[in-house]
Amino acid sequence: MSSDFEAYEQDFGTLTAEITNKIGRIPKLGGEEKTQLVLNVDKQLEEVRELMEQMDLEVRELPIQSRGMYQSRLKSYKGEMDKLEKDFKRSRIAYSDEVRNELLGEDAGSSESQLIKLREERAHLLDNTEKLERSSRRLDAGYQIAVETEQVGQEILANLHTDREKIQRSRDRLRETDANLGKSSRILTGMLRRIIQNRVLVFVLGAIILITIILAIYFNRQKAFFWSTLRQCNEELD
Repeated sequence: MSSDFEAYEQDFGTLTAEITNKIGRIPKLGGEEKTQLVLNVDKQLEEVRELMEQMDLEVRELPIQSRGMYQSRLKSYKGEMDKLEKDFKRSRIAYSDEVRNELLGEDAGSSESQLIKLREERAHLLDNTEKLERSSRRLDAGYQIAVETEQVGQEILANLHTDREKIQRSRDRLRETDANLGKSSRILTGMLRRIIQNRVLVFVLGAIILITIILAIYFNRQKAFFWSTLRQCNEELD
């Protein structure tokens, strides 16, 4: 990532050096030649603006711990860019003495006030043009931010929709689990009831068997006692 930023820095240095050289030549030219050079510099300045936008994007994507150094360098480049634009603005309305004398000829003295007035009007127009360009760049930047914000919002909505579906599925599973637990509870309750019933039945059967055994023993003893008594009576009679 930092290698891309450094590559942009090299391009920035090359372009600004060329622009500085051409800005110094503009006041020395006149007519069509000056117009063409002005257009060329304006195009290169636009390239520098685009280059700085790329540098700004690269800085935003850097880790936070190393972002500060590159932000300081970018800030200095922006200051250099502002200076170039101001110099370019002044060079567009400036003329060297040689060019001014060539344009005015023998009427140089009488037309000096007209030249000053023309220069002021051109400066005013350039100011308005520069303001419009700055406003246009701000609008473009605002539109880009709005688009990015909309994309982020759409991603957040998509994530929320996904989370909602996950929560709904979890609720459905909880309902199914609760229903299964209810069925299991009823089954266990029925099994416990049958176990209790079986135990009660075993106890009852055991009691009946025990009573039957006790009665059998009792009657056997009574029968034995009866026969014993009967034999004794018979023996006494004999």
